[in-house]
Formats: sequence, C-alpha cells, structure tokens
Amino acid sequence: MSPRKRRALAIAGGLGLLVLATALVLNALQSNLVFFFSPSQVVAKEAPHSGSFRVGGLVEQGSLRREADGITLRFIVTDTAHTVPVAYQGLLPDLFREGKGVVVAGKLGPDGVFRATEVLAKHDENYMPPEAADAIKRAGRNASADATPGASALNLRPEAR
Repeated sequence: MSPRKRRALAIAGGLGLLVLATALVLNALQSNLVFFFSPSQVVAKEAPHSGSFRVGGLVEQGSLRREADGITLRFIVTDTAHTVPVAYQGLLPDLFREGKGVVVAGKLGPDGVFRATEVLAKHDENYMPPEAADAIKRAGRNASADATPGASALNLRPEAR
C-alpha cells in the first residue's frame, strides 16, 4: 500500500472515531436532559407523554394528603391557572410547605397523576425557582385578563438579599 493510501486510511479512521465519540457524548447528554414545564403546559399536553421532566409551581393550600400506606404523599402543584396532582413516595424536604414554591421531577402517569421521584423546595422566604416564578406570573396575567377589572395579577419574583 502506498504512503498516500495509508495516510488517507488513517485520516478516515480518525474521522470515524471522532464521529463515534461525538455520537456517544450527544446520546448520553440527550438521555440525561430533564425539561421544566408549568402546570398550564402539562394540562395543555405540551409535556412529554413518556420520559422524565420537572413541574414547578406552588403547593396548593389544603392539598397535602398522606395515603393509608403511610409512605405515599399526594398534593397538588398549581401555577394559579391550572393544577397537576402529584404522588410521591419518600421523605419531603424540611422546607416543603403548602402555599410555597416547589419543583418536582418524575413522570406523568396514564391516569394524569405526576409520579414524582424527587421533590425540591425553596431554600428561604424570598426564593422560588425562576422558571416556576415565570410560569406563575404568566398564569396570573392570563387569569387577570379574564377576571374583573381591578383584579391584580400575582406578583412573584426572586428578590435580592
């Protein structure tokens, strides 16, 4: 084999390895992506039917219930316009409260109940995840446009310390 053919073969082999490595890295990244959706987007069926994603908003007042098995907790996440029922098995964070911000990660079941595998709560009185705050603001604006004149939209935003 001539040196020219050997060099071309080595370059082609190197490019093949580079393409394979790139494909493996992109596949790993794609399988680990977890997107955020508001309850309004979940109700509008913008969230994936299969696969994991996150839902964020407020824990609706009076919605926290413990099942008879003592392990499963049920609550409702809202963006003030729409709600998503959530079922979670495990310990809740100490800062988890009704009426406070929360982000839950998991999958939507065929019955419309979000099966959470992880619950993330706020870390102080002034913080809500930016995506959840934006979703609640948008829902508040939409609700206030439908409400009577003089009703104000919900104003939630992270404040500086």
